[in-house]
Amino acid sequence: MPGVPALPAAEIERVFRAEYGRAVAVLVRVFGDIDVAEEAVQDAFTAAVQRWPSAGLPASPAGWIITTARNSAIDRLRREASREDRQAKAALLHAGGGDTELAEEDAVRDDRLRLIFTCCHPALAIGAQVALTLRLLGGLTTAEIARAFLVPESTMAQRLVRAKGKIRDARIPYRVPTEAELPGRLRAVLAVVYLIFTEGHTASSGEHLVREDLCAEAIRLGRLLAELMPDEPEALGLLALMLLLQSRRATRTTSGGDLVLLAEQDRGRWDRDLIAEGQAILRRCLRRNQPGPYQIQAAINAVHSDAPTAAATDWRQILQLYDQLHSLTPTPIVALHRAVAVAEVDGPDAALVLVDGSAIGGHLDGYHLFHAIRADLLRRLGRTTEAAHAYRAALDRTQNAAERAFLQRRWAGVA
Repeated sequence: MPGVPALPAAEIERVFRAEYGRAVAVLVRVFGDIDVAEEAVQDAFTAAVQRWPSAGLPASPAGWIITTARNSAIDRLRREASREDRQAKAALLHAGGGDTELAEEDAVRDDRLRLIFTCCHPALAIGAQVALTLRLLGGLTTAEIARAFLVPESTMAQRLVRAKGKIRDARIPYRVPTEAELPGRLRAVLAVVYLIFTEGHTASSGEHLVREDLCAEAIRLGRLLAELMPDEPEALGLLALMLLLQSRRATRTTSGGDLVLLAEQDRGRWDRDLIAEGQAILRRCLRRNQPGPYQIQAAINAVHSDAPTAAATDWRQILQLYDQLHSLTPTPIVALHRAVAVAEVDGPDAALVLVDGSAIGGHLDGYHLFHAIRADLLRRLGRTTEAAHAYRAALDRTQNAAERAFLQRRWAGVA
């Protein structure tokens, strides 16, 4: 079209990634079928790639995608229904209210919430919950999700098919849980988003410490949850936690990819905008006086962010926060990280007693950070032979190349 500047393919892809979850959520509600919704949105993407470069970006890209996808789905279902496809007939029947306004914001908000809770239904395995959340709400391709979790694309495709089949066959409801169900179900949703972030923040395997795409996607999902559930302090707390952790991304490795400990990072290079945003969200949470695990973890990281140097860190305040966190979630992992704060306040001897106690050591033998923390405490106490054994145990329990290289250097320093 004359006078309309060409729209780059990257811009079309960006818009689709941003609007994918919204469109799929609306169409699942309209047609009652996840596969129909996904295929229709993909058809709309194909149409956008063909039309938008010359016609330009529509005034309402989300509305254009949803309307185009809905029309495409109806056309396809009519063709299939004429061949006695009962599922197609059922989807057409479900979509009966043809002139419903699809882009009404309140309706879209509810649609996305329903889809989030469907993806994270407790009847699905946690791996399936993560994969579906990334696929249906994040718009990641099957290949992208497979790469993120280091499995073949065919394996991830089968996992997604099985998960969607279970939703259909078990008639898992596409709805927001009742008020009585919400606390438990919200915990599952937040856990899935945080699991995506933690895998990106410190990858469980591979050559690099960080998987930036997963971190970015988790933060995007966290922002979506905070937007959709602004009165849930733990949803806000999770977003604040991820932003504060992400603020250190540029300093967590050297230019060569070597791991840099928190105490040795260049704090002048921390992202102050992310810190300010995370702390502002955290203050909103704290004013509600409904503390939860994500809010407390965010508060711990806010204390780190406030310290201009590692030596200026208020470890006593951090220990108090860990005491509060441990009272809410008395897990061995929380107890282990609390012991790190104890080492800074009361010394490595006191921390080692805790780490070797049955509440921690009896549960975390397979966890590489347990052995790495124990090794560091032993090294600080001058017990180098024991430290070497502990570093070796940590090395044997991680597949991340950056962590392995760091542990190898520490092991060599005491062996």
